[in-house]
Amino acid sequence: MKKLFYICLILLGTGNLFAQENTENQEDNRLDFTANIQNNHLWRGLIITDKPVVMGNLSYALDKDKKWKVGIWGASSLADDKDGTHYKEINYYVQYSDGRFYIGLWDLFNSRNINTEKASEDIFNYSNRRTAHIIDLRTNYTFGPSFPINIEADIMLYGGANAGEVVLEEDGSYKKNKYSTYLQASYPVITNKKVNLDAFVGAGFALNDAVSLYGNGKKGFQVVNIGLKASKTVKITEHYSLPVSMSAMWNPAHKYARVQLAATVF
Repeated sequence: MKKLFYICLILLGTGNLFAQENTENQEDNRLDFTANIQNNHLWRGLIITDKPVVMGNLSYALDKDKKWKVGIWGASSLADDKDGTHYKEINYYVQYSDGRFYIGLWDLFNSRNINTEKASEDIFNYSNRRTAHIIDLRTNYTFGPSFPINIEADIMLYGGANAGEVVLEEDGSYKKNKYSTYLQASYPVITNKKVNLDAFVGAGFALNDAVSLYGNGKKGFQVVNIGLKASKTVKITEHYSLPVSMSAMWNPAHKYARVQLAATVF
């Protein structure tokens, strides 16, 4: 599996080397896309998959300053998990960012853990009782240079039957959504060096239930994501550099930890 991960990284990076050299002089436009490869997918303290993952993000800027964007984000694992499921995800979003403040509305659809008795595999199904979609409101704000801490606040507004975010009545009818909320604070410990380092801590709770999607189901407010992220840019050729990162994450609620290696190939 490690060999497969490194082969994909080399192939993607090599293809990007020639593409970047051939497009250096092309005029910038509002349409863009990027690709990442990682040895796993970690999200808000949760392990989405332990298998290598390829991710892509296609975006279009709605204004000339590129503050408003719409886009499609997708990912797929390169192998099945132990339970035989294969991670695939496709999300749609609209967002605004001015550099320090960000707000976005995301429509998430993850193909894993869909029990057809509870959640529908139909990507066009948005019924409140069975939809696997999650409408996720995301915000974050970075304070000034003298205090560059970043505060993130995200809330699930709707959906998520496959993730346990939807609570049903005994007869199977829709009762409520939990409105699971994730809060995180991150701080740049080392900046403007060959290797930069960020530290972060995140917690989850539900606005409309005793437990949230992020926790272990035993308590309300729980710390679910503590970690460090080191990043640097590796120069491959005169015209191509590879941004890479290594993250270490601990989840006190679920009592597990993971290390993630990631690269943005273009």
